[in-house]
Parts: sequence; structure tokens; C-alpha cells
Amino acid sequence: MTKLNITWVKSGIGYSVTHKRTLKSLGFHKLNSSVIHEDSMSLRGMINRVRHLVKVEAIADES
Repeated sequence: MTKLNITWVKSGIGYSVTHKRTLKSLGFHKLNSSVIHEDSMSLRGMINRVRHLVKVEAIADES
């Protein structure tokens, strides 16, 4: 399964509470941090909600 490297690149200040909660649920704590998650439809939905705040890169599976 493909993994996604998600980097938080823009502050959530001035955006709605739901956007800030989505960033927290993705696992972010600080700006410019990165998290790696397995690709899934629910993850894609969360990324779509905050697509203006994050950068997404696909990581090829080595197995």
C-alpha cells in the first residue's frame, strides 16, 4: 500500500476550528513538521479539507 508524506506548510491562524482540528487529527504539533500515513479514503478526505495548508508527497512501497 502507498504511504503519504504530509508536511504542514501554512499556519492555521485565521481558519476555522474544524481546519485546526483536522491538522491535530493528522498528527501535527508544529508548523513545518511532517507525518507519514498509509493512504486511505478517510485520510484523503482529511487532506482535502486542509489542502491549502499542507503539502503531500507519495512514497513508493519498497516491498
